[in-house]
Amino acid sequence: MKKGIFAAILGSVFLFTAHAKADINAAQADAFVRKVANEGIEEIINANVSQSVKQQRFEKLFNEALDLDFIGQFVLGRYWKTATPEQRKAFIKVYRELNIKTWSARFDEFKGKSFVFNGSTPSTSKNQIFINSTVAMDQGEPAKVVWRVKQTGSNFKIVDIIIENVSLAITARNEYTAFIKNNGGNIDALIADLQKKVNAPVKPAGK
Repeated sequence: MKKGIFAAILGSVFLFTAHAKADINAAQADAFVRKVANEGIEEIINANVSQSVKQQRFEKLFNEALDLDFIGQFVLGRYWKTATPEQRKAFIKVYRELNIKTWSARFDEFKGKSFVFNGSTPSTSKNQIFINSTVAMDQGEPAKVVWRVKQTGSNFKIVDIIIENVSLAITARNEYTAFIKNNGGNIDALIADLQKKVNAPVKPAGK
């Protein structure tokens, strides 16, 4: 498995900085991420079920684990403020569909892999924390995977994944805002482009 496959995960994530806050339960955040990783491996990748059942399980896990409203607002960048309520809703919907399609098809690339968790690091964002982990690669050293977790009440959600010091949130935001800018500020153009990708045939893993 190549490190590059991580760079497509969910296509989605982010940062909101402030002063350091000790207002999140680190142990519970760590347990939440471990549970997400274990469920993904055991109930989806290694499960002896049909691909359609795997996709259903992945969609459920994806929707439960990620705060896609929060992520969507970030990756749309400054255009979130100018988007109409209808555009925001349409963007979140197609963004969710694209990520589910992409990763339900590619999840088997993680077969035989496992995450090793290495504690947590405080975040400068309120109610957030970093959960540190590594995952073995087919070649070279294990890849560093850092999960940014946000706590709201007693609930935890993943809002960023940082692979080898590259924030997937920043990557997605740069791509989407550049696309909109290159299309004259047309948010609908981005939504249409993402919908085309949702409707396109699924490429075999590794292609």
